[in-house]
Amino acid sequence: MVDLEGEVAVPDVIRRQFGEVPLLSAEERVMKELILYIARSLVDKPDEVAVMEVEGEKTTVIELRVAQEDLGKVIGRQGRTARAMRTILNAAATKLKKRTVLEILE
Repeated sequence: MVDLEGEVAVPDVIRRQFGEVPLLSAEERVMKELILYIARSLVDKPDEVAVMEVEGEKTTVIELRVAQEDLGKVIGRQGRTARAMRTILNAAATKLKKRTVLEILE
């Protein structure tokens, strides 16, 4: 369920069990969804694309995991595709006044 301000509502069951759950705003979710969209567009097996977001004090690390045979497509020749994805991610993060790093995992 999404409210009018773009935030996901947390069910009461989860709130009772875990307490107050920090939510990502719509702007913060954009970076994760951006990488997910780009990666799924590049690979042959889009169902195996997984993106995790790890929040740190100053930096957010976005971990991208794809199928082994699609790894070359995400990295590109001499790392050009990965560099382009990092550039786009940094532009989005700068707009939000955040620091974000993209890690491509095997």
